[in-house]
Amino acid sequence: MLRDFVSLIFPTICFACGKSLYKNEQIICTYCCYHLPKTNYHLQAENPITKIFWGRVNTFSAASYFTFEKGGKVQHLIHELKYKGNKEVGITLGKMYGIDLMKSDAFNTTDIIIPVPLHIKKLKKRGYNQSECFASGLSQAMNVETDFKTLFRAKASETQTKKSRFNRWQNVETIFQLKENKTLQGKHILLVDDVITTGSTLEACAHTLLQIPDVKVSIATIAYTGYK
Repeated sequence: MLRDFVSLIFPTICFACGKSLYKNEQIICTYCCYHLPKTNYHLQAENPITKIFWGRVNTFSAASYFTFEKGGKVQHLIHELKYKGNKEVGITLGKMYGIDLMKSDAFNTTDIIIPVPLHIKKLKKRGYNQSECFASGLSQAMNVETDFKTLFRAKASETQTKKSRFNRWQNVETIFQLKENKTLQGKHILLVDDVITTGSTLEACAHTLLQIPDVKVSIATIAYTGYK
């Protein structure tokens, strides 16, 4: 009763559409769960995400959960996760996408989940890594462990916003490094991030991970901007 009373005064809202949530809804309302712009790329061997990396880095598979539209519901979710401290958004989306990925032969052999790391300075400023939140949700749904330590960002980079594709690559090509971890040899690694635009950051991470003997690297993100 107390919870219902509090919700009347301070209603919980859907972070996608901003409308009040019903009693058994959390983070995202049922309507948005069914109507967000899912790509279903995880069911397509050749999709716009895999094609981003053709000729650039040898990925086993790649997919994004949603398409990203400026001012749309997915942008609202990303904004809540990345800039407003609502880590549960990332965890919830990870759980949702993880259920779908387990239906795909390209992803259901994943052995370990590794998020794109933040530099320590940015991590201290923000207080958390939004990609780790997404990875945690995926981990719960897929029953796969996460690794937040092996891949690290050795140098801080400039913001990628408004950079060209080439300049984005120059900005990140040498900033990721590995801590020695022999347990990852021969594993299928799922590399995850919040949004993919040109793929430069993920490409740099994948190249670094592929230094580990006999690994396969797949990629999954919350959203794809359709950058051209």
